Amino acid sequence: MTVLRGSAHDLVGVSLFSNCGAGDVGYRRSGFTFDVMAEIDPRRLAIAVANHADAVGIEGDLRLTWSNVVEAYRERRGRKRPDLLSACPPCQGLSSAQSERGEADDADAGSRDPRNLLVTPIIKVARELRPRVIVVENVLAFLSRKVRHPRTRASVSAAHVLVSELANLYRTFPLLTDLADYGVPQTRRRAFLTFVARDVGLLSVMHRHRRTPYPRPTHSGEGEHITLREALARFELDSLDARDRESAHSDRALHKVPVWDERRYAMVAAIPANSGASAWENDRCPGCRRIERRRDRATCSRCGTVLRRPVLVARNGRPRLINGFHMSSYRRMDPDRPAATVTTASGHMGSDLTLHPSENRVLSPLECASLQTLPRSFRWENALEDWGHTTVRAMIGEAVPPRFTELHGRRLAGLLERREWRALLQADDVRAARGRLHLQKGASSE
Repeated sequence: MTVLRGSAHDLVGVSLFSNCGAGDVGYRRSGFTFDVMAEIDPRRLAIAVANHADAVGIEGDLRLTWSNVVEAYRERRGRKRPDLLSACPPCQGLSSAQSERGEADDADAGSRDPRNLLVTPIIKVARELRPRVIVVENVLAFLSRKVRHPRTRASVSAAHVLVSELANLYRTFPLLTDLADYGVPQTRRRAFLTFVARDVGLLSVMHRHRRTPYPRPTHSGEGEHITLREALARFELDSLDARDRESAHSDRALHKVPVWDERRYAMVAAIPANSGASAWENDRCPGCRRIERRRDRATCSRCGTVLRRPVLVARNGRPRLINGFHMSSYRRMDPDRPAATVTTASGHMGSDLTLHPSENRVLSPLECASLQTLPRSFRWENALEDWGHTTVRAMIGEAVPPRFTELHGRRLAGLLERREWRALLQADDVRAARGRLHLQKGASSE
């Protein structure tokens, strides 16, 4: 066994549910080197390892491969404890887009989706390797959505499972924040749990001065969020248009968008640029030019022409409006606000707020990656050509913005190296307070 001892100041990390390794780029920039990355999807793992050349990749379901993570780490570092264990377990079972997930307090419904209990490999790896700090990121419901505790069967959130099972080894600090407050140019509300080992030297100082192991916000004042207009200007990318392949593609990798058919293109083109309006509000009939005020109509009440609204032809041959979210689907993003949350469905015009504010198209994968603050140097290899834009957009949409993880990593490094605690977020900050409140909602009421 070859053991890499390193210097006393090496900060070593292990990553679970690594996705494409994007979030861990921020921690690496703040001084952490990842020895092991684990991901069930071999395509995502390939991109993660390409961007973290020092890491060993462990492919497969972590419920089965967690011991391989431990073995791979010990092959490299022996009994040295990792400084950081980062983990972003899947959130699909917790997502509000899942209509069959049941009520938030229905633990039995919550346990039907096995992804909601993928915290168990984190617990097993943490108990074996005893990392000095653990960071877990997820959607807001992670803190409060009830499941059945795998050991006690109590009705608690998956976050509470983690907290209770690691309580003897770690102090837990929740955070609920919009990452726009940290300079990410999109609205992205996320929950974090940071676990600090009870033998970390500055933990008592943190407790005494009421601090939490998070960075202070950088863009939280009035008007300080980065708007979509500002972000797109900074990206300095070519204009695109979904009318045809030539105008929908550029020479830059990942700066390409899907081509639309004539009807879809005309529907989006009818939405005024920079208006933040939606195709549901397209009132002018393309036939007789009459203004159709009734929003429940698919056709003009005067001439019968199909309106430039989200319409499909029913089985009886009649046009009808598509069933959808009229407030957010088929809508241009507001250029004077942060971008809408970048999701895995960023390539679908009918998903929530995916349309470019002024051009007739969705955002390109490169624009989405930039809104997620991934550096231009991020290596995508041949992902777009080999796997298609849907797979790449899914990786981007599930990434943790490295802008935040870099800021977080700096604070964690200062804490672990006993350099700094004053720059840490105050415990009475609204983001920390909301995190504690939502975590408490996930406690057992039985």
